[in-house]
Amino acid sequence: MLSRRQTFGLFASSTLLAYSPAWADNHDVWALDTLHDALKSDLARLVDIRRPEEWQDTGVAEGAWPIDMTHPRFGERLFAARDLAAGRPVALICRTGHRSGLVMSKLREAKTAGFVDAVGGMLGAPGRSGWIEQGLPTVTREAALAALPSELA
Repeated sequence: MLSRRQTFGLFASSTLLAYSPAWADNHDVWALDTLHDALKSDLARLVDIRRPEEWQDTGVAEGAWPIDMTHPRFGERLFAARDLAAGRPVALICRTGHRSGLVMSKLREAKTAGFVDAVGGMLGAPGRSGWIEQGLPTVTREAALAALPSELA
């Protein structure tokens, strides 16, 4: 029989392993609660690929780097985000999960590692609640842009 401390230690170890880069390479679709936990533990990064007017309308997930997928330098900025993540998985989020799914599809085709899809997006999709509906934290567009690393601007 394990003590409470041993049980907690096993749980904590398995949680940290769950968000490792190797785990992410084999599990590239993440539930939003899993992603939020990884972000809180500094085990992942998040990129919001929506357009600036969408960030204005709903805010941006707390800790997300807003990188507009329609920007001419989107690909360059996306790979720069992966470099800044320093081995941590980079999750992609959009409004409903459609656009992030399309980008993930292209990344998979190119056998590009280091990215995961945030299932449900900011507003949710049929049968899936989104970041906002789940009550996960958001910040204003202005705050997210102000926190954007200069390498991603």
